[in-house]
Amino acid sequence: AVTKVADRLKADLHVSLSMTRLQDQKPLTSEELQLKIARVTTNAHDAMVMRALLDFNEHVLKTNFYQPTKVALSFRMDPGFLPAVEYPTKPYGLFLVIGNEFRGFHVRFQDVARGGIRIVRSRNAEAFSINQRTLFDENYSLASTQHRKNKDIPEGGSKGTILLNLNAQDRPFVAFEKYVDAILDLLLTGETPGIKNRLVDRLGRNEILFFGPDEGTAGYMDWASQHARKRGAPFWKAFTTGKSQTLGGIPHDTYGMTTRSVHQYVLGIIRQLGLDESACTKLQTGGPDGDLGSNEIKISHDRTTAIVDGSGVLYDPQGIDRTELERLAGERLMIQHFDSAKLGPQGFRVLVDDFQVTLPDGTQVQDGLSFRNGFHVNPLAAADFFVPCGGRPESIDINNVGQLFEADGSTRFKYVVEGANLFFTQDARLRLEKAGVHLFKDASANKGGVTSSSLEVLAALSLTDDEFGRLMCKQADGSLPAFYQEYVADVQTAIEANAAREFECLWAESKATGKPKCVLSDELSVAIVDLRKNLEATNLWDNVPLRRLIMLKALPARLLQEIGLDTILERVPLNYLKAIFGAYLASHFVYEYGTSPSQF
Repeated sequence: AVTKVADRLKADLHVSLSMTRLQDQKPLTSEELQLKIARVTTNAHDAMVMRALLDFNEHVLKTNFYQPTKVALSFRMDPGFLPAVEYPTKPYGLFLVIGNEFRGFHVRFQDVARGGIRIVRSRNAEAFSINQRTLFDENYSLASTQHRKNKDIPEGGSKGTILLNLNAQDRPFVAFEKYVDAILDLLLTGETPGIKNRLVDRLGRNEILFFGPDEGTAGYMDWASQHARKRGAPFWKAFTTGKSQTLGGIPHDTYGMTTRSVHQYVLGIIRQLGLDESACTKLQTGGPDGDLGSNEIKISHDRTTAIVDGSGVLYDPQGIDRTELERLAGERLMIQHFDSAKLGPQGFRVLVDDFQVTLPDGTQVQDGLSFRNGFHVNPLAAADFFVPCGGRPESIDINNVGQLFEADGSTRFKYVVEGANLFFTQDARLRLEKAGVHLFKDASANKGGVTSSSLEVLAALSLTDDEFGRLMCKQADGSLPAFYQEYVADVQTAIEANAAREFECLWAESKATGKPKCVLSDELSVAIVDLRKNLEATNLWDNVPLRRLIMLKALPARLLQEIGLDTILERVPLNYLKAIFGAYLASHFVYEYGTSPSQF
Protein backbone atom coordinates (compact mmCIF):
# COMPACT_ATOMS: atom_id res chain seq x y z
CA ALA A 1 0.00 0.00 0.00
CA VAL A 2 2.87 2.36 0.89
CA THR A 3 4.46 1.61 -2.46
CA LYS A 4 1.22 2.42 -4.28
CA VAL A 5 0.89 5.74 -2.43
CA ALA A 6 4.51 6.57 -3.21
CA ASP A 7 4.02 5.73 -6.88
CA ARG A 8 0.87 7.87 -6.98
CA LEU A 9 2.68 10.83 -5.38
CA LYS A 10 5.57 10.43 -7.77
CA ALA A 11 3.18 10.44 -10.71
CA ASP A 12 1.52 13.63 -9.43
CA LEU A 13 4.79 15.49 -9.00
CA HIS A 14 5.68 17.96 -11.78
CA VAL A 15 8.72 20.09 -12.39
CA SER A 16 7.91 23.58 -11.14
CA LEU A 17 8.41 26.73 -13.21
CA SER A 18 11.09 27.86 -10.76
CA MET A 19 12.92 24.56 -11.17
CA THR A 20 12.66 24.83 -14.94
CA ARG A 21 14.18 28.32 -14.87
CA LEU A 22 17.14 27.01 -12.84
CA GLN A 23 17.90 24.38 -15.48
CA ASP A 24 20.99 25.16 -17.53
CA GLN A 25 20.24 22.65 -20.26
CA LYS A 26 21.08 24.21 -23.61
CA PRO A 27 18.07 24.45 -25.94
CA LEU A 28 18.36 22.77 -29.32
CA THR A 29 19.08 24.90 -32.35
CA SER A 30 16.77 24.87 -35.36
CA GLU A 31 19.16 22.57 -37.21
CA GLU A 32 19.31 20.18 -34.26
CA LEU A 33 15.53 20.19 -33.98
CA GLN A 34 15.22 19.40 -37.69
CA LEU A 35 17.51 16.40 -37.21
CA LYS A 36 15.60 15.25 -34.13
CA ILE A 37 12.29 15.50 -35.99
CA ALA A 38 13.72 13.36 -38.78
CA ARG A 39 15.01 10.86 -36.22
CA VAL A 40 11.97 10.42 -33.96
CA THR A 41 9.01 10.73 -36.36
CA THR A 42 7.71 7.55 -37.90
CA ASN A 43 6.08 8.86 -41.08
CA ALA A 44 6.11 11.84 -43.45
CA HIS A 45 2.84 13.25 -42.13
CA ASP A 46 4.09 13.48 -38.53
CA ALA A 47 7.34 15.03 -39.75
CA MET A 48 5.45 17.64 -41.77
CA VAL A 49 3.35 18.64 -38.74
CA MET A 50 6.41 18.97 -36.50
CA ARG A 51 8.32 21.01 -39.09
CA ALA A 52 5.33 23.32 -39.46
CA LEU A 53 5.31 23.88 -35.69
CA LEU A 54 9.04 24.57 -35.75
CA ASP A 55 8.62 27.04 -38.61
CA PHE A 56 5.77 28.75 -36.75
CA ASN A 57 7.83 29.12 -33.56
CA GLU A 58 10.81 30.52 -35.44
CA HIS A 59 8.65 33.33 -36.84
CA VAL A 60 6.89 34.31 -33.59
CA LEU A 61 8.28 37.67 -32.47
CA LYS A 62 5.94 38.21 -29.53
CA THR A 63 3.03 36.30 -27.98
CA ASN A 64 0.70 36.43 -25.00
CA PHE A 65 0.64 32.60 -24.86
CA TYR A 66 2.46 32.60 -21.50
CA GLN A 67 0.63 35.63 -20.11
CA PRO A 68 -1.16 34.63 -16.86
CA THR A 69 -4.39 36.40 -17.84
CA LYS A 70 -5.69 36.60 -21.40
CA VAL A 71 -8.98 36.36 -23.24
CA ALA A 72 -7.55 35.05 -26.53
CA LEU A 73 -4.18 33.96 -27.92
CA SER A 74 -2.25 36.47 -29.98
CA PHE A 75 0.98 36.16 -31.94
CA ARG A 76 3.04 38.90 -33.61
CA MET A 77 4.60 37.10 -36.56
CA ASP A 78 7.55 37.85 -38.80
CA PRO A 79 5.93 37.72 -42.28
CA GLY A 80 9.15 36.30 -43.75
CA PHE A 81 7.61 32.83 -44.00
CA LEU A 82 5.12 33.96 -46.68
CA PRO A 83 6.14 32.65 -50.14
CA ALA A 84 6.96 35.52 -52.48
CA VAL A 85 5.25 33.76 -55.39
CA GLU A 86 1.86 33.91 -53.67
CA TYR A 87 2.43 37.14 -51.72
CA PRO A 88 4.68 39.32 -53.90
CA THR A 89 4.66 42.32 -51.54
CA LYS A 90 5.92 41.38 -48.11
CA PRO A 91 3.80 42.85 -45.29
CA TYR A 92 5.48 44.96 -42.61
CA GLY A 93 3.64 43.25 -39.77
CA LEU A 94 1.34 40.30 -39.20
CA PHE A 95 -0.78 39.35 -36.18
CA LEU A 96 -2.61 36.05 -35.62
CA VAL A 97 -5.37 36.00 -32.97
CA ILE A 98 -7.33 32.91 -31.87
CA GLY A 99 -10.26 32.91 -29.43
CA ASN A 100 -13.12 30.63 -28.42
CA GLU A 101 -15.51 32.42 -30.79
CA PHE A 102 -13.22 33.30 -33.68
CA ARG A 103 -9.89 33.34 -35.44
CA GLY A 104 -8.45 36.44 -37.04
CA PHE A 105 -5.53 38.27 -38.60
CA HIS A 106 -4.17 41.79 -38.82
CA VAL A 107 -1.85 42.67 -41.72
CA ARG A 108 -0.15 46.00 -42.39
CA PHE A 109 2.28 47.21 -45.06
CA GLN A 110 3.90 50.10 -43.22
CA ASP A 111 4.90 50.82 -39.63
CA VAL A 112 2.36 53.63 -39.27
CA ALA A 113 -0.68 52.18 -41.02
CA ARG A 114 -4.44 52.48 -40.92
CA GLY A 115 -7.32 50.22 -41.94
CA GLY A 116 -10.61 48.73 -40.82
CA ILE A 117 -11.44 45.62 -38.79
CA ARG A 118 -13.95 43.35 -40.55
CA ILE A 119 -16.29 40.70 -39.13
CA VAL A 120 -16.66 37.69 -41.46
CA ARG A 121 -19.85 35.67 -40.98
CA SER A 122 -20.81 32.27 -42.40
CA ARG A 123 -24.37 31.31 -43.24
CA ASN A 124 -23.71 27.55 -43.01
CA ALA A 125 -20.95 24.96 -42.54
CA GLU A 126 -19.98 25.03 -46.21
CA ALA A 127 -19.58 28.82 -46.19
CA PHE A 128 -17.54 28.60 -42.98
CA SER A 129 -15.21 26.04 -44.53
CA ILE A 130 -14.63 28.32 -47.52
CA ASN A 131 -14.12 31.40 -45.33
CA GLN A 132 -11.71 29.47 -43.14
CA ARG A 133 -9.54 28.53 -46.12
CA THR A 134 -9.56 31.98 -47.72
CA LEU A 135 -9.43 34.20 -44.62
CA PHE A 136 -5.74 35.12 -44.73
CA ASP A 137 -5.70 35.63 -48.50
CA GLU A 138 -8.73 37.91 -48.19
CA ASN A 139 -7.04 39.83 -45.35
CA TYR A 140 -3.79 40.18 -47.32
CA SER A 141 -5.61 41.41 -50.42
CA LEU A 142 -7.73 43.89 -48.44
CA ALA A 143 -4.64 45.28 -46.69
CA SER A 144 -2.77 45.54 -49.99
CA THR A 145 -5.70 47.38 -51.54
CA GLN A 146 -5.85 49.64 -48.50
CA HIS A 147 -2.14 50.44 -48.90
CA ARG A 148 -2.78 51.60 -52.44
CA LYS A 149 -5.82 53.60 -51.34
CA ASN A 150 -3.82 55.36 -48.63
CA LYS A 151 -1.50 57.05 -51.11
CA ASP A 152 -3.00 60.48 -50.37
CA ILE A 153 -2.52 60.28 -46.59
CA PRO A 154 0.45 59.87 -44.20
CA GLU A 155 -0.49 56.35 -43.08
CA GLY A 156 0.12 53.14 -44.99
CA GLY A 157 -2.48 50.41 -45.40
CA SER A 158 -3.64 47.69 -43.03
CA LYS A 159 -6.68 45.51 -42.46
CA GLY A 160 -7.97 43.15 -39.78
CA THR A 161 -10.36 40.22 -40.16
CA ILE A 162 -12.34 38.29 -37.54
CA LEU A 163 -13.91 35.03 -38.75
CA LEU A 164 -16.70 33.99 -36.39
CA ASN A 165 -16.87 30.31 -35.57
CA LEU A 166 -19.97 28.57 -36.82
CA ASN A 167 -21.46 28.38 -33.31
CA ALA A 168 -20.69 32.05 -32.57
CA GLN A 169 -22.46 33.85 -35.40
CA ASP A 170 -24.55 35.74 -32.83
CA ARG A 171 -21.53 36.96 -30.81
CA PRO A 172 -19.60 39.37 -33.05
CA PHE A 173 -19.02 41.95 -30.30
CA VAL A 174 -17.60 39.36 -27.89
CA ALA A 175 -15.20 38.24 -30.62
CA PHE A 176 -14.23 41.84 -31.35
CA GLU A 177 -13.59 42.56 -27.66
CA LYS A 178 -11.28 39.57 -27.34
CA TYR A 179 -9.51 40.36 -30.63
CA VAL A 180 -8.74 43.91 -29.51
CA ASP A 181 -7.69 42.96 -25.98
CA ALA A 182 -5.39 40.18 -27.18
CA ILE A 183 -3.65 42.54 -29.61
CA LEU A 184 -3.29 45.16 -26.88
CA ASP A 185 -1.44 42.48 -24.88
CA LEU A 186 1.27 42.67 -27.53
CA LEU A 187 1.27 46.47 -27.92
CA LEU A 188 1.51 47.37 -24.23
CA THR A 189 4.27 46.60 -21.75
CA GLY A 190 2.98 44.41 -18.91
CA GLU A 191 3.59 46.05 -15.54
CA THR A 192 1.48 43.91 -13.16
CA PRO A 193 3.32 40.69 -12.24
CA GLY A 194 0.97 37.73 -12.07
CA ILE A 195 -1.63 39.51 -14.19
CA LYS A 196 0.14 41.17 -17.11
CA ASN A 197 3.84 40.27 -17.13
CA ARG A 198 6.48 41.69 -19.43
CA LEU A 199 6.59 39.58 -22.57
CA VAL A 200 9.61 38.19 -24.35
CA ASP A 201 10.08 40.66 -27.20
CA ARG A 202 12.04 39.48 -30.23
CA LEU A 203 10.76 42.45 -32.22
CA GLY A 204 12.68 44.96 -30.11
CA ARG A 205 10.57 48.07 -30.69
CA ASN A 206 7.20 49.53 -29.75
CA GLU A 207 4.31 49.28 -32.18
CA ILE A 208 1.04 51.15 -32.55
CA LEU A 209 -1.89 49.89 -34.60
CA PHE A 210 -4.75 52.09 -35.77
CA PHE A 211 -8.16 50.45 -36.16
CA GLY A 212 -11.08 51.72 -38.16
CA PRO A 213 -14.66 50.60 -38.88
CA ASP A 214 -15.42 48.02 -41.55
CA GLU A 215 -18.12 45.44 -42.20
CA GLY A 216 -19.80 44.56 -38.92
CA THR A 217 -17.70 46.77 -36.63
CA ALA A 218 -18.93 50.32 -37.22
CA GLY A 219 -20.53 50.48 -33.77
CA TYR A 220 -17.55 49.06 -31.88
CA MET A 221 -14.98 51.84 -32.28
CA ASP A 222 -15.97 53.75 -29.11
CA TRP A 223 -15.53 50.65 -26.98
CA ALA A 224 -12.09 49.89 -28.44
CA SER A 225 -10.84 53.43 -27.83
CA GLN A 226 -12.12 53.48 -24.25
CA HIS A 227 -10.78 49.99 -23.55
CA ALA A 228 -7.33 51.05 -24.75
CA ARG A 229 -7.60 54.03 -22.42
CA LYS A 230 -8.52 51.79 -19.46
CA ARG A 231 -5.52 49.59 -20.18
CA GLY A 232 -3.24 52.62 -20.08
CA ALA A 233 -2.46 52.91 -23.77
CA PRO A 234 -0.98 56.37 -24.41
CA PHE A 235 -2.33 56.26 -27.97
CA TRP A 236 -5.96 55.59 -26.97
CA LYS A 237 -7.36 58.77 -28.52
CA ALA A 238 -6.03 57.82 -31.96
CA PHE A 239 -6.40 54.03 -31.55
CA THR A 240 -9.69 53.95 -33.45
CA THR A 241 -11.33 56.20 -36.00
CA GLY A 242 -14.98 56.41 -36.99
CA LYS A 243 -15.87 56.86 -33.31
CA SER A 244 -19.08 58.50 -32.18
CA GLN A 245 -19.25 62.27 -32.12
CA THR A 246 -19.24 62.20 -28.31
CA LEU A 247 -15.59 61.10 -28.51
CA GLY A 248 -14.70 63.47 -31.34
CA GLY A 249 -15.14 60.94 -34.12
CA ILE A 250 -16.28 61.65 -37.65
CA PRO A 251 -18.67 58.80 -38.54
CA HIS A 252 -18.13 57.78 -42.16
CA ASP A 253 -21.73 56.69 -42.68
CA THR A 254 -23.28 59.82 -41.15
CA TYR A 255 -21.37 62.11 -43.52
CA GLY A 256 -21.08 59.71 -46.48
CA MET A 257 -17.29 59.96 -46.55
CA THR A 258 -16.62 56.84 -48.63
CA THR A 259 -19.54 57.51 -50.96
CA ARG A 260 -18.29 61.04 -51.68
CA SER A 261 -15.18 59.51 -53.22
CA VAL A 262 -17.02 56.74 -55.10
CA HIS A 263 -19.59 59.11 -56.58
CA GLN A 264 -16.92 61.47 -57.90
CA TYR A 265 -16.00 58.72 -60.36
CA VAL A 266 -19.62 58.36 -61.44
CA LEU A 267 -19.81 62.14 -61.93
CA GLY A 268 -16.46 62.11 -63.74
CA ILE A 269 -17.70 59.57 -66.31
CA ILE A 270 -20.90 61.55 -66.78
CA ARG A 271 -18.90 64.75 -67.25
CA GLN A 272 -16.37 63.27 -69.69
CA LEU A 273 -18.98 61.53 -71.86
CA GLY A 274 -21.66 64.24 -71.66
CA LEU A 275 -24.27 61.98 -70.11
CA ASP A 276 -27.49 62.94 -68.36
CA GLU A 277 -27.37 61.31 -64.92
CA SER A 278 -31.15 61.25 -64.55
CA ALA A 279 -31.42 59.16 -67.73
CA CYS A 280 -28.71 56.64 -66.71
CA THR A 281 -29.77 53.26 -65.31
CA LYS A 282 -27.85 51.62 -62.46
CA LEU A 283 -27.45 48.28 -60.69
CA GLN A 284 -26.35 48.56 -57.08
CA THR A 285 -25.24 45.76 -54.77
CA GLY A 286 -25.32 46.77 -51.12
CA GLY A 287 -28.65 48.10 -49.96
CA PRO A 288 -30.12 51.10 -48.16
CA ASP A 289 -29.22 49.60 -44.76
CA GLY A 290 -25.46 49.93 -45.32
CA ASP A 291 -23.02 52.85 -45.28
CA LEU A 292 -22.10 52.92 -48.97
CA GLY A 293 -25.50 51.74 -50.18
CA SER A 294 -27.59 54.25 -48.24
CA ASN A 295 -25.38 57.21 -49.07
CA GLU A 296 -25.17 56.25 -52.77
CA ILE A 297 -28.96 56.40 -52.85
CA LYS A 298 -28.99 59.78 -51.11
CA ILE A 299 -26.28 61.40 -53.24
CA SER A 300 -27.16 60.06 -56.71
CA HIS A 301 -29.81 61.21 -59.21
CA ASP A 302 -29.86 58.25 -61.61
CA ARG A 303 -32.58 55.75 -62.49
CA THR A 304 -31.74 52.78 -60.28
CA THR A 305 -33.27 49.61 -61.74
CA ALA A 306 -32.00 46.96 -59.31
CA ILE A 307 -30.67 46.74 -55.76
CA VAL A 308 -29.27 43.59 -54.17
CA ASP A 309 -28.74 43.47 -50.41
CA GLY A 310 -28.68 40.97 -47.54
CA SER A 311 -32.44 40.49 -47.64
CA GLY A 312 -32.90 39.88 -51.37
CA VAL A 313 -33.36 41.53 -54.78
CA LEU A 314 -35.43 44.61 -55.66
CA TYR A 315 -36.00 45.23 -59.38
CA ASP A 316 -37.96 47.63 -61.55
CA PRO A 317 -36.90 48.24 -65.19
CA GLN A 318 -38.70 51.59 -65.17
CA GLY A 319 -36.63 52.76 -62.22
CA ILE A 320 -37.22 51.98 -58.55
CA ASP A 321 -39.30 54.65 -56.82
CA ARG A 322 -36.66 57.07 -55.52
CA THR A 323 -38.79 58.59 -52.77
CA GLU A 324 -39.32 55.14 -51.25
CA LEU A 325 -35.62 54.31 -51.67
CA GLU A 326 -34.64 57.52 -49.91
CA ARG A 327 -37.01 56.62 -47.07
CA LEU A 328 -35.27 53.27 -46.62
CA ALA A 329 -31.83 54.92 -46.86
CA GLY A 330 -32.80 57.49 -44.25
CA GLU A 331 -34.02 54.80 -41.87
CA ARG A 332 -31.20 52.37 -42.85
CA LEU A 333 -33.61 49.56 -43.72
CA MET A 334 -33.12 46.64 -46.09
CA ILE A 335 -35.16 46.33 -49.29
CA GLN A 336 -37.45 43.81 -47.56
CA HIS A 337 -39.14 46.91 -46.08
CA PHE A 338 -39.78 48.46 -49.52
CA ASP A 339 -43.45 49.14 -50.25
CA SER A 340 -44.11 46.70 -53.10
CA ALA A 341 -47.15 48.74 -54.16
CA LYS A 342 -44.70 51.31 -55.54
CA LEU A 343 -43.16 48.87 -58.03
CA GLY A 344 -44.04 49.07 -61.74
CA PRO A 345 -45.86 46.30 -63.63
CA GLN A 346 -42.58 44.51 -64.45
CA GLY A 347 -41.02 45.15 -61.05
CA PHE A 348 -40.53 42.56 -58.31
CA ARG A 349 -38.97 41.87 -54.94
CA VAL A 350 -37.56 38.42 -54.16
CA LEU A 351 -36.34 37.82 -50.60
CA VAL A 352 -33.72 35.23 -49.60
CA ASP A 353 -36.29 33.16 -47.71
CA ASP A 354 -38.73 33.00 -50.64
CA PHE A 355 -39.36 29.79 -52.57
CA GLN A 356 -41.19 29.04 -55.82
CA VAL A 357 -41.64 32.65 -56.94
CA THR A 358 -42.97 33.55 -60.39
CA LEU A 359 -41.57 36.81 -61.81
CA PRO A 360 -43.71 39.17 -63.93
CA ASP A 361 -42.11 37.80 -67.14
CA GLY A 362 -43.05 34.24 -66.15
CA THR A 363 -39.60 33.17 -64.96
CA GLN A 364 -39.67 30.69 -62.08
CA VAL A 365 -37.37 31.35 -59.11
CA GLN A 366 -36.84 28.15 -57.15
CA ASP A 367 -35.22 29.73 -54.07
CA GLY A 368 -34.58 33.34 -53.18
CA LEU A 369 -31.12 32.85 -51.68
CA SER A 370 -29.60 31.42 -54.86
CA PHE A 371 -31.39 34.06 -56.93
CA ARG A 372 -29.97 36.83 -54.72
CA ASN A 373 -26.44 35.40 -54.73
CA GLY A 374 -26.29 35.28 -58.53
CA PHE A 375 -28.37 38.27 -59.54
CA HIS A 376 -25.37 40.44 -60.41
CA VAL A 377 -24.73 38.11 -63.38
CA ASN A 378 -28.43 37.70 -64.24
CA PRO A 379 -29.51 39.13 -67.64
CA LEU A 380 -32.10 41.27 -65.82
CA ALA A 381 -29.26 43.10 -64.03
CA ALA A 382 -28.20 44.94 -67.21
CA ALA A 383 -27.77 48.71 -66.74
CA ASP A 384 -25.61 51.65 -67.82
CA PHE A 385 -23.78 51.79 -64.47
CA PHE A 386 -22.84 49.04 -62.05
CA VAL A 387 -21.83 50.43 -58.65
CA PRO A 388 -21.06 47.62 -56.16
CA CYS A 389 -21.54 49.08 -52.67
CA GLY A 390 -21.40 45.74 -50.89
CA GLY A 391 -20.88 42.04 -51.50
CA ARG A 392 -18.25 39.37 -50.95
CA PRO A 393 -14.74 39.74 -52.41
CA GLU A 394 -14.22 38.17 -55.85
CA SER A 395 -17.94 37.99 -56.57
CA ILE A 396 -16.99 38.36 -60.22
CA ASP A 397 -13.89 36.49 -61.36
CA ILE A 398 -12.53 35.01 -64.58
CA ASN A 399 -14.88 32.03 -64.24
CA ASN A 400 -18.15 33.97 -64.24
CA VAL A 401 -17.26 37.29 -65.89
CA GLY A 402 -18.41 35.80 -69.20
CA GLN A 403 -21.96 35.90 -67.84
CA LEU A 404 -21.80 39.71 -68.03
CA PHE A 405 -21.69 39.50 -71.84
CA GLU A 406 -24.66 39.27 -74.20
CA ALA A 407 -24.81 36.77 -77.08
CA ASP A 408 -23.56 39.44 -79.52
CA GLY A 409 -20.44 40.10 -77.39
CA SER A 410 -21.67 43.36 -75.87
CA THR A 411 -21.47 43.89 -72.12
CA ARG A 412 -24.42 44.33 -69.80
CA PHE A 413 -22.74 47.33 -68.14
CA LYS A 414 -21.04 50.27 -69.83
CA TYR A 415 -19.50 51.78 -66.72
CA VAL A 416 -18.35 50.17 -63.45
CA VAL A 417 -17.29 52.08 -60.34
CA GLU A 418 -16.12 49.56 -57.76
CA GLY A 419 -17.25 50.90 -54.40
CA ALA A 420 -17.02 47.54 -52.59
CA ASN A 421 -13.52 46.24 -51.91
CA LEU A 422 -12.28 43.48 -54.25
CA PHE A 423 -15.70 42.84 -55.80
CA PHE A 424 -13.94 42.04 -59.10
CA THR A 425 -10.73 40.09 -59.59
CA GLN A 426 -8.08 41.77 -61.73
CA ASP A 427 -8.57 39.21 -64.54
CA ALA A 428 -12.27 40.02 -64.65
CA ARG A 429 -11.57 43.76 -64.71
CA LEU A 430 -9.13 43.37 -67.61
CA ARG A 431 -11.61 41.36 -69.67
CA LEU A 432 -14.35 43.95 -69.14
CA GLU A 433 -12.07 46.85 -70.03
CA LYS A 434 -10.90 45.03 -73.15
CA ALA A 435 -14.57 44.86 -74.18
CA GLY A 436 -14.87 48.64 -73.82
CA VAL A 437 -16.24 49.02 -70.29
CA HIS A 438 -15.03 52.11 -68.42
CA LEU A 439 -14.05 50.53 -65.09
CA PHE A 440 -12.56 52.19 -62.00
CA LYS A 441 -11.31 49.82 -59.35
CA ASP A 442 -11.76 49.92 -55.59
CA ALA A 443 -8.27 51.19 -54.70
CA SER A 444 -9.04 54.43 -56.54
CA ALA A 445 -12.78 54.82 -56.05
CA ASN A 446 -13.49 54.17 -52.38
CA LYS A 447 -10.63 55.92 -50.60
CA GLY A 448 -12.80 58.62 -49.00
CA GLY A 449 -13.08 56.85 -45.67
CA VAL A 450 -9.32 56.65 -45.14
CA THR A 451 -8.93 60.36 -45.84
CA SER A 452 -11.62 61.13 -43.26
CA SER A 453 -9.94 58.87 -40.70
CA SER A 454 -6.53 60.43 -41.27
CA LEU A 455 -7.85 63.96 -40.80
CA GLU A 456 -9.76 62.84 -37.71
CA VAL A 457 -6.46 61.72 -36.19
CA LEU A 458 -4.74 64.93 -37.30
CA ALA A 459 -7.24 66.94 -35.25
CA ALA A 460 -6.56 64.72 -32.22
CA LEU A 461 -2.81 65.21 -32.59
CA SER A 462 -3.06 68.96 -33.14
CA LEU A 463 -5.46 69.89 -30.34
CA THR A 464 -4.92 69.63 -26.60
CA ASP A 465 -7.33 67.45 -24.61
CA ASP A 466 -9.26 70.55 -23.50
CA GLU A 467 -9.40 71.96 -27.03
CA PHE A 468 -10.39 68.59 -28.45
CA GLY A 469 -13.25 68.24 -25.98
CA ARG A 470 -14.47 71.77 -26.64
CA LEU A 471 -14.04 71.85 -30.42
CA MET A 472 -14.42 68.26 -31.67
CA CYS A 473 -16.76 66.47 -29.22
CA LYS A 474 -20.53 66.56 -29.03
CA GLN A 475 -21.51 68.73 -26.08
CA ALA A 476 -23.65 67.77 -23.08
CA ASP A 477 -26.73 69.37 -24.63
CA GLY A 478 -26.29 67.22 -27.75
CA SER A 479 -25.05 70.04 -29.96
CA LEU A 480 -22.03 69.81 -32.25
CA PRO A 481 -19.48 72.65 -32.01
CA ALA A 482 -19.33 75.01 -34.97
CA PHE A 483 -15.65 74.12 -35.41
CA TYR A 484 -16.54 70.43 -35.75
CA GLN A 485 -19.11 71.07 -38.47
CA GLU A 486 -16.74 73.33 -40.40
CA TYR A 487 -13.89 70.84 -40.01
CA VAL A 488 -16.10 68.03 -41.36
CA ALA A 489 -16.90 70.23 -44.36
CA ASP A 490 -13.15 70.64 -44.96
CA VAL A 491 -12.74 66.86 -44.80
CA GLN A 492 -15.52 66.34 -47.36
CA THR A 493 -13.94 68.93 -49.66
CA ALA A 494 -10.56 67.19 -49.42
CA ILE A 495 -12.11 63.79 -50.24
CA GLU A 496 -13.94 65.07 -53.30
CA ALA A 497 -10.89 67.02 -54.53
CA ASN A 498 -8.56 64.01 -54.20
CA ALA A 499 -11.03 61.73 -55.98
CA ALA A 500 -11.58 64.21 -58.80
CA ARG A 501 -7.81 64.67 -59.31
CA GLU A 502 -7.19 60.93 -59.48
CA PHE A 503 -10.13 60.39 -61.84
CA GLU A 504 -8.86 63.03 -64.27
CA CYS A 505 -5.34 61.58 -64.12
CA LEU A 506 -6.54 58.01 -64.80
CA TRP A 507 -8.82 59.16 -67.63
CA ALA A 508 -6.05 61.15 -69.31
CA GLU A 509 -3.41 58.41 -68.85
CA SER A 510 -5.74 55.74 -70.24
CA LYS A 511 -6.56 57.91 -73.24
CA ALA A 512 -2.88 58.68 -73.88
CA THR A 513 -1.45 55.18 -73.35
CA GLY A 514 -4.33 52.83 -74.11
CA LYS A 515 -3.67 50.97 -70.87
CA PRO A 516 -6.58 49.59 -68.85
CA LYS A 517 -7.60 51.90 -66.02
CA CYS A 518 -7.38 49.05 -63.49
CA VAL A 519 -3.69 48.66 -64.39
CA LEU A 520 -3.08 52.40 -64.35
CA SER A 521 -4.69 52.61 -60.91
CA ASP A 522 -2.04 50.26 -59.52
CA GLU A 523 0.75 52.07 -61.38
CA LEU A 524 -0.48 55.38 -60.03
CA SER A 525 -0.47 54.06 -56.47
CA VAL A 526 3.00 52.57 -56.84
CA ALA A 527 4.32 55.78 -58.37
CA ILE A 528 3.00 57.89 -55.47
CA VAL A 529 4.20 55.48 -52.78
CA ASP A 530 7.66 55.21 -54.38
CA LEU A 531 7.94 58.96 -54.82
CA ARG A 532 7.05 59.43 -51.15
CA LYS A 533 9.89 57.12 -50.19
CA ASN A 534 12.29 59.03 -52.43
CA LEU A 535 11.19 62.34 -50.92
CA GLU A 536 11.92 61.03 -47.43
CA ALA A 537 15.55 60.57 -48.47
CA THR A 538 15.90 64.18 -49.63
CA ASN A 539 16.40 67.38 -47.61
CA LEU A 540 13.32 69.12 -49.01
CA TRP A 541 11.79 69.19 -45.54
CA ASP A 542 14.73 71.33 -44.38
CA ASN A 543 13.74 74.01 -46.90
CA VAL A 544 11.68 76.06 -44.44
CA PRO A 545 9.85 78.31 -46.97
CA LEU A 546 8.89 75.25 -49.05
CA ARG A 547 7.90 73.34 -45.92
CA ARG A 548 5.56 76.09 -44.76
CA LEU A 549 4.09 76.56 -48.24
CA ILE A 550 3.27 72.86 -48.64
CA MET A 551 1.90 72.46 -45.12
CA LEU A 552 -0.37 75.48 -45.56
CA LYS A 553 -1.81 73.75 -48.65
CA ALA A 554 -1.95 70.25 -47.15
CA LEU A 555 -3.57 71.03 -43.79
CA PRO A 556 -7.33 71.71 -43.39
CA ALA A 557 -8.12 75.42 -43.58
CA ARG A 558 -10.33 75.45 -40.48
CA LEU A 559 -7.64 73.82 -38.32
CA LEU A 560 -5.07 76.35 -39.52
CA GLN A 561 -7.46 79.17 -38.78
CA GLU A 562 -8.12 77.90 -35.24
CA ILE A 563 -4.59 77.25 -33.93
CA GLY A 564 -2.19 78.32 -36.69
CA LEU A 565 0.57 76.52 -38.58
CA ASP A 566 3.29 77.10 -35.96
CA THR A 567 1.21 75.44 -33.23
CA ILE A 568 0.50 72.42 -35.46
CA LEU A 569 4.19 72.07 -36.32
CA GLU A 570 5.01 72.19 -32.63
CA ARG A 571 2.42 69.68 -31.42
CA VAL A 572 2.23 67.02 -34.14
CA PRO A 573 5.03 64.40 -34.12
CA LEU A 574 7.80 65.16 -36.60
CA ASN A 575 7.55 61.85 -38.48
CA TYR A 576 3.82 62.41 -38.98
CA LEU A 577 4.42 65.94 -40.28
CA LYS A 578 7.04 64.68 -42.71
CA ALA A 579 4.61 62.03 -43.89
CA ILE A 580 1.95 64.70 -44.57
CA PHE A 581 4.53 66.77 -46.46
CA GLY A 582 5.68 63.82 -48.58
CA ALA A 583 2.18 62.50 -49.29
CA TYR A 584 0.96 65.89 -50.50
CA LEU A 585 3.95 66.52 -52.76
CA ALA A 586 3.99 63.01 -54.22
CA SER A 587 0.26 62.69 -54.90
CA HIS A 588 -0.12 66.14 -56.42
CA PHE A 589 2.92 65.66 -58.66
CA VAL A 590 1.73 62.31 -60.01
CA TYR A 591 -1.88 63.47 -60.45
CA GLU A 592 -0.62 66.48 -62.41
CA TYR A 593 2.08 64.86 -64.54
CA GLY A 594 1.19 61.15 -64.55
CA THR A 595 3.38 58.16 -63.77
CA SER A 596 5.81 58.48 -66.70
CA PRO A 597 7.81 61.74 -66.45
CA SER A 598 11.07 61.81 -64.55
CA GLN A 599 10.43 62.85 -60.98
CA PHE A 600 13.83 64.45 -60.37
